[in-house]
Amino acid sequence: MNAWRLLLTRPAEDCAVTAQALAEQGIYSSSLPLLAIEPLAETPEQRSLILDLDRYHAVIVVSKPAARLGLDLVDRYWPQPPLGPQWFSLGEATGHILSDYGLDASWSEQGVDSEALLAHPQLIKALAQPEPRVLFIKGEGGRSLLGDNLNAQGVQTDSLTLYRRRQPQYAPNTLLQRLTDEALNGLVVTSGQGLLSLRALAADAWPIPVTLFVPSSRVAEMARQMGMGNIVDCCGAGTPALLNALRNTPVPTAA
Repeated sequence: MNAWRLLLTRPAEDCAVTAQALAEQGIYSSSLPLLAIEPLAETPEQRSLILDLDRYHAVIVVSKPAARLGLDLVDRYWPQPPLGPQWFSLGEATGHILSDYGLDASWSEQGVDSEALLAHPQLIKALAQPEPRVLFIKGEGGRSLLGDNLNAQGVQTDSLTLYRRRQPQYAPNTLLQRLTDEALNGLVVTSGQGLLSLRALAADAWPIPVTLFVPSSRVAEMARQMGMGNIVDCCGAGTPALLNALRNTPVPTAA
């Protein structure tokens, strides 16, 4: 497993955490963040939603940045978290941020996509009451499938949007130069947006002839449609899922 040499593309803070975990396993990695998190200025609408937190039956936090920024708001406006809503996350890593804060958070062990959370018994139970209400804590865009499904079931949903993602600017040929100079044999993306940013950065060099590690079947299918060949579905966006995929994937033979 330690013959893998990976390029990590998450936001810088997450790259650092993953790189440390990989290094502990003897795996070399290089970081080239393709997404940067830009918190949004607080608005009256945001303040109103967080002050109404106790009116929701469930709060769904869709990412680690959403968890961190959302908990900052809870700290600001609630002496202690309200007892009303049940907290859910898309993915274990996000859930642990909520749990470490002291919330009784739940997430699906069956996957990190919207379908897995919709089938979670705890979420179904939380919404099995008259006029259920859900608050999403999220970034701009994304996760419309989850909201659309809940709306179709008669659930009222609101969104507390706390950040936007932007693509850092790199010089042309940065990606290929990094792959060549550091003899990297694997690329790691953890979202569909990250994949699109990778494709844009590669430009005419796409598809790149290295193994691509992705977080879900949805992103794997996106990559296939975009022409990538050697794709590994990690079945999760967190570091444990990546490590498990590395254990079970043969290292490519050097040409």
